[in-house]
Amino acid sequence: MLKVIKAVIDFFTYKPHSNINRGGYTHSRQRDQSFYNLGVHDDQQNNNERVDWQQILNRAKQEGSYFFQQNQEGNCKVSDAGGQLDNFSPTGTIKPTIIVKKRNRRNKNVISTQQTQIDEEDIDLIKNGMVALNIDVNMEYVKYRFSVPKNQDIVIREFNVAKRFKAFLVFVDGMMDKTVINQFVLPQLMDDGNFREFNQGDILDYIVRNVVSVYQVTKLREYDRIIPQILNGVTALFIDGCNEALLIESRGFEKRSIEAPRTENVIRGPQEGFTENLRTNLSLLRRIIKNEKLITEMLPVGDKNKINCALVYLEDTADPELVKEVKRRIRNIRHDFVESSGMLEQLIEDNPFMLFPQVISTERPDRAASFIMEGQVVIVCEGSPFVIAVPVTFFHLLHSSEDTMLRWQYGAFIRLTRFIGVLVAALVPGLWMALVQFHSEMIPTPLLLSILKMREAVPFPVVVEVLTMEVAFELIREGGIRVPGLIGQTLGIIGALILGQAAVAAGLVSPILIIIVAITGIGNFVIPNYSLAMAIRIVRFFFILMGTVLGFYGISVGLTILMVLTCSMKSFGVPFLTPFTPKTKRSSDLIVRKPLYEEVVTEDYMDAVNRESGVYPKKR
Repeated sequence: MLKVIKAVIDFFTYKPHSNINRGGYTHSRQRDQSFYNLGVHDDQQNNNERVDWQQILNRAKQEGSYFFQQNQEGNCKVSDAGGQLDNFSPTGTIKPTIIVKKRNRRNKNVISTQQTQIDEEDIDLIKNGMVALNIDVNMEYVKYRFSVPKNQDIVIREFNVAKRFKAFLVFVDGMMDKTVINQFVLPQLMDDGNFREFNQGDILDYIVRNVVSVYQVTKLREYDRIIPQILNGVTALFIDGCNEALLIESRGFEKRSIEAPRTENVIRGPQEGFTENLRTNLSLLRRIIKNEKLITEMLPVGDKNKINCALVYLEDTADPELVKEVKRRIRNIRHDFVESSGMLEQLIEDNPFMLFPQVISTERPDRAASFIMEGQVVIVCEGSPFVIAVPVTFFHLLHSSEDTMLRWQYGAFIRLTRFIGVLVAALVPGLWMALVQFHSEMIPTPLLLSILKMREAVPFPVVVEVLTMEVAFELIREGGIRVPGLIGQTLGIIGALILGQAAVAAGLVSPILIIIVAITGIGNFVIPNYSLAMAIRIVRFFFILMGTVLGFYGISVGLTILMVLTCSMKSFGVPFLTPFTPKTKRSSDLIVRKPLYEEVVTEDYMDAVNRESGVYPKKR
């Protein structure tokens, strides 16, 4: 009875975790440090401390671990949890133990007796995150970092270089091109005829110069730089006796082909859009800007997923302080998961509480190239078909790629139409509310009588009418986007017509309100930037509230508040309404387009290099 009670108490009593887990690794906050102190408690890791080996082996027997032990004379022995330690004194001075091999699953009594010598130098190199000379240590460390064999898409290919040197390749299955490995790496490395002229020296240099026929091969020593490259599809080669790894370019994963942009359609202009592949996007930019000063810098983003993003800019045009600021903000991101450019722009913007966008995104290579030529910095993110450019002004958000492809008269007309669309989308419902509720004397008498006649059957106040129709319009628009294919377009058009006609027939809203809401929606559709269009949609509800409460006075107060906020906004140090306010030296190409020969390529508020030297590009 006492045993049963004791067993129940032990079952519900908290017990701290053992320092030896399933993999045999000692619990430690530092991942790399735990690789060396395997199978020994934290209080037993001092070099001059005596250890009860029988207790450790009994515990390891339950875990199914193998041990590598080294005594003070340097003798090495590999044994499983139930094996005997020949030529080793259990009471002698010991050094940290290292797990080497897993048990034989077919016959648990079979013991691996492979012996190896690990120098203190290799241990110090691994502790510092560097490639060790001993290939067995490197292999165990790589398996530990990638959780092999649990992680089954990590491939470790062991072989002998020239039938003499032990080596292994590490790559991620599905991220690399198998043709590169099977035809241009393994056959050349395993053929001893390629190493007849090699006698002594650095074998890695010999392989790079004479053996491997791959266009890009680099040598690295730090595991913190090697492992991200492996995860990006590069193959790593480790050779026994070399404290460096050879990174062989072998990326070959599936990717989407180049297609026409889906969110920035133009009638006259290039029909190529960015894809989710970083290298493809950079090549699209290089095809447009053939300039030796076009700089591409790679930076990892995300503490855990570590996607790559590229900073692209013209070295002799972009402001050096702007480039430094962009790098600083990206490097200071402390976020575990950054999926694409949409998340990145939220993490680097100046003020996250401002309504208007502080960066500009585009999926058109020609537009991104124009941003680079103007002195902006373009950030290309891996896994996203949209690139972002900084800094940005309000007028960048109103421009489109098609503006410069057309004659200046047509481009100026289109821009004026967009500017009117912004004003209509933001102000018309609020002005209607103020006019009907507070300033009806401003309406012509015939029109006023017509409005009163149409509203006789409507049981709701004007504000309820407007809000109901605006919310219904937003629901139809969002539903049309989310419903796939042609059904979404049909839902957007037919749904709005049927809903408006049914609401008028039922006497819930007046016919003139349907016209007001339709004009407002069309005005919002002409805005080329999606983020700016979303901001205008939210601002519209603010003006409806101000017009309902205070009439035209409320609209003027709302405009004042909006102007103050936009004037105080900055995008990477550039005021949002530049060059309108503050006024700069050159303010061409804002709303009204000029002929191309009257325009300049780079605006002075971005071109810090030319601004400091006093030399500007001539008018074209």
